[in-house]
Amino acid sequence: MKHISLGVFEMLNPNNGLPTWTHPDAKAKSWDQMGYWVQTAKLLDDAGFDFLFFADTYGFPSIAGSVPDEVMRHGIQFPGLDPKLLIGALAQATSRLGFVVTSPTTVEHPYATARRFASLDHYTAGRIGWNVVTGSSQTTTDRLFGIEDQQATHDERYARAEEFLQICSALWETSWEEDAEQRDQVTGTYADPEKVHEVSHDGRFYRCHGPFAVAPGPQRTPVLFQAGTSSRGRAFAAAHAEAVFIQGQNAPQAADQVASIRKSAGQVGRAPESIKVISGMTVVLGASHAHAQARREELEALYDPADAAVLFAGMTGIDLRRLESSAPVTEAVAAGLDSQQGQTLIDRYVRPGAPVPTIGEVLDRFRLQALRGFQLTGTAEEVAQQIEELVEATDIDGFMLEPTFGGSAAFAEFAETVAPLLRQRGLLPGLPTQDSPSLTLRERVIGAGPHRSLAPESKESGQS
Repeated sequence: MKHISLGVFEMLNPNNGLPTWTHPDAKAKSWDQMGYWVQTAKLLDDAGFDFLFFADTYGFPSIAGSVPDEVMRHGIQFPGLDPKLLIGALAQATSRLGFVVTSPTTVEHPYATARRFASLDHYTAGRIGWNVVTGSSQTTTDRLFGIEDQQATHDERYARAEEFLQICSALWETSWEEDAEQRDQVTGTYADPEKVHEVSHDGRFYRCHGPFAVAPGPQRTPVLFQAGTSSRGRAFAAAHAEAVFIQGQNAPQAADQVASIRKSAGQVGRAPESIKVISGMTVVLGASHAHAQARREELEALYDPADAAVLFAGMTGIDLRRLESSAPVTEAVAAGLDSQQGQTLIDRYVRPGAPVPTIGEVLDRFRLQALRGFQLTGTAEEVAQQIEELVEATDIDGFMLEPTFGGSAAFAEFAETVAPLLRQRGLLPGLPTQDSPSLTLRERVIGAGPHRSLAPESKESGQS
């Protein structure tokens, strides 16, 4: 049995998706406090988790240019803080835990993004990863940044992301030679100018000329995560991603996704197993199965159908409230509603060869699962068994534990009860000790050296 990676999925909002902040076990009073996140990071570090993953977006749900009242009243992805500004403090408080942060390729500039992640590679001693996204709540974001006239289709956003990442990679990988940074106080030479090269890029979307002003950190390039599983997203992942985040609904679907991602990697000359596939999972535990099921029902009772419709519309641009709940969801396209946003989410419900669900069925499934992955419910022993069966059935490489009611108690409960059973089953390595070597995030999750192994078509130098 292979070792799996174990992470935690979080957001710097009062809720992760649909509102749960009113529950006594939620993080309503602490989600925006540095101390809460330091405490959470220490918990995960001590428990042997591999990374803390922050999903992030500049946007929030809007419909037809307006923000529904439910967004502000119920805290649906609103308000939100910037997780990148937390990472230095969390890294200082931990010694092994890695950090993955979402950053978009739509409203940022490649040089600024490259600089931030190169800096974080230094601050974390090589424990940083970048979740590359092409957009999120894009209609809202476009309005916030004043770029409504530049709205791109789903595939065009990926074309922009390709060029964005090409520049970042050139800055990280080609601007500084390995021994360019000398810090020689005797000769007064900080960096050898002969070994620091300019990057020159004139492309369709971006221009960038000059040397990179950040010397390489332990990883040079952050570990590259990618979350899109549309056909275009899979192609992008095949070329660039080191880890792909999916939201597994069931074992057969997840197995198909894993196989497809690895097949695509092989088609561009990469070793299929070099891409790690990691799914989200929400675990509800109990002293008995009945107790766990009661806690699951308590959690799902917090998910309001109206909030689910608002969140779905904000993510996809499709306001299903305008249509009859008994109509097939494909009528949303026939009605001319936008389907360029959130293509991955739409594809989750409309799959080739499967019956087309109704609008009501889609909203109810979305209400119960939203952005979440596998839903596991039971005693610690039952959940450990379910995880082992999922690994065997799907060949998945790891899981990100999602919050339940919102606070970190769910992570502590999993660490204390389920993780030891996974170690007994050989799915997790033993807990690190003081003598354990310090690993970069890439070494820990990807199982390779600290530096990125570039895909064959990505080895072209961008330096001049």
